[in-house]
Amino acid sequence: MGTDENIITISAPITDRALLSALRAGDRVLLSGIVYTARDAAHKRFMSLIEAGAPPPLPLENQVLYYCGPTPPTPNSPAGSAGPTTSARMDRYAPDLLRKTGLAAMIGKGARSAAVIDAIKECGAVYFAAIGGAGALISSRIKSSEIVCYEDLGPEAVYRFEAERMPLIVAVDAHGGDLYELGPKEYLSGR
Repeated sequence: MGTDENIITISAPITDRALLSALRAGDRVLLSGIVYTARDAAHKRFMSLIEAGAPPPLPLENQVLYYCGPTPPTPNSPAGSAGPTTSARMDRYAPDLLRKTGLAAMIGKGARSAAVIDAIKECGAVYFAAIGGAGALISSRIKSSEIVCYEDLGPEAVYRFEAERMPLIVAVDAHGGDLYELGPKEYLSGR
C-alpha cells in the first residue's frame, strides 16, 4: 500500500488483511492487479458449487470481485465499457462468499445490506465503490481481459481483468464504516 496525494494504491490479490483493516470509508484508492468480474448469475453458480462441497471454478481467496458485465471490446482494447453493476443484486450471495471463500474485496455501486456489512466486518474484507456511469474511464484502466468461466452467460461471464490504477472509493471498510451512511450525515451536519 502506498499513498499519492491522499490516494492509496493497492495491488490485487490482497493477501495482507492488515492493509484492508487500515482503510476507512471514504478513502480514495487506485487498485492495480488481477480483478475478477462476477454478477448475480455467476454468484448463483459459485454458491451452487460451494453448497455441493465443490470449489468455485477459480480461487477466490484474497481476490477482488468486480460486479461488472463488460461490453465487447473496441478495436485495440482489451475490454469495452466496464462500469459497475448495482451491488444489492449480489447481497443474497455475498455473506456466504465472504465467509466460505476468503474473498478480500468487492467492487460495485450502491449501498449494501446489513448482512453484507456484518460479513465484511467478520471477515476483515472491504467493499469498494466504483463510479457509476464511468464505464469508459474504468475500461481505460484494464490492461488485459480474458473469460475465465461461464462463457455461456455472455457479458455476465466471469472475466479476469488486469487492472492498472482503477479509481475506487472505500464504501464499506473492514470495521463496518459505511460511506452510504456516513456521507449523508456529514453533509447534513454541514461539515
